[in-house]
Amino acid sequence: GASRDLLAYAVRTIAVELNAATDNPLVLVEQGELVSNGNFHGQPLAFALDAVAMAVSEFASISERRVERLTNPSLSDGLPAFLTPDGGLNSGFMIPQYVAASLVSENKVLAHPASVDSIPTSAGQEDHVSMGNASALKCWQVLANVERALAIELLAAAQGVEFLAPLEPGGGTRAAHDFVRTLSPALVEDRPLAADIERVATSIYSGDLVAAVEAEVGELA
Repeated sequence: GASRDLLAYAVRTIAVELNAATDNPLVLVEQGELVSNGNFHGQPLAFALDAVAMAVSEFASISERRVERLTNPSLSDGLPAFLTPDGGLNSGFMIPQYVAASLVSENKVLAHPASVDSIPTSAGQEDHVSMGNASALKCWQVLANVERALAIELLAAAQGVEFLAPLEPGGGTRAAHDFVRTLSPALVEDRPLAADIERVATSIYSGDLVAAVEAEVGELA
């Protein structure tokens, strides 16, 4: 809920800025004039993009904790350690959980707001700057990290569901599981999972995963 509130604020701010004219000079087409304009400032977008980075970082943070519960036999309520049927010989989802933790840790650094910084340039003419470009670049990386962290959770959850057979998940979970399995087979023996993670992350970015679930259960809130 708190993350959604921040994202809603960012959407409103970005919509306003996209429809605003803050160039220098302003081009007044109908009047055939160029007007010098010193009122441009990227601070609204800088704040909004920093807020997005903080909001979505939380998605990855809580996702990684769920992966921990799935892979930790002390917490997983009967699932095998690291979701592998042959523990000891295979490490299963131990390393993917490391990756998720690493992504979350990187996001903690990247989520520090660039918009609180400023450095004068152009002989003092640009005396206070928004650092919005840095906010955008950091936000882009945070989003990519979150997609991969969520992909790791989806892969782990799909594996966990299969260990619980013959118990059946709900319709939405089943749809998500079946979609993930079109991108990544079950992890029976250790293998590199980088490509699997990327495929699932891409489906999150494209919306294909959500579309598959919504086809089963209807539009998600």
